[in-house]
Amino acid sequence: MGFWLIARPMQRVRRPVAAVRHLARGIAPANASPGSRVDSMHEGLVPDAFRVTLARCSFGSTAAIVTSVGLIVGFGAATVSRPALVSALFSVAFADNISDSLSIHIYQESENLEERAAFRATVTNFFARLPIALSFVSLVLLLPRRLVSLASALWGLLLLGTLPYVLARARKVRPLWEILTHFGVAVLIVLVSRTLGLWINTHVH
Repeated sequence: MGFWLIARPMQRVRRPVAAVRHLARGIAPANASPGSRVDSMHEGLVPDAFRVTLARCSFGSTAAIVTSVGLIVGFGAATVSRPALVSALFSVAFADNISDSLSIHIYQESENLEERAAFRATVTNFFARLPIALSFVSLVLLLPRRLVSLASALWGLLLLGTLPYVLARARKVRPLWEILTHFGVAVLIVLVSRTLGLWINTHVH
């Protein structure tokens, strides 16, 4: 009787541990019912890996969108030449991108993150920012000067709307509030950049 009292709680401890191990492998425990079979595409490691990758991409992507839109709108109000604007955007795409990725890497190392995971996060941040920043360069090079600021603002809003939508779907929450929040921040940045550009154009010679 005494042995049964001791062994029974131990069995209860082993079952959750075994279940966790089976979940990590993406398979169902042996005593699981057919309806509770673990599907690795929905409840296993794939969603977690997707959320981690999405989180890494979202940081770099948002930074590239906000910085590029701010530069284009602000420089456009200050009537900066096209070559100067393209140079600034290339700096965002490469120099600022590298420094930002390096800062993330150093921070993650300081948090004792595993070296390979820190390297993946650094590379993901760099390549998430690069194509977005280059897309704004393409707008500046291809569009007439009078349309660049408007097109860049609309493109930035589209990207900022898409990203929180995907994040909200991954978190299983309603995306509307997330999208409106990002739009509000983007509009504020456009207004501040525009105001600073006009002030510089008027007072700085």
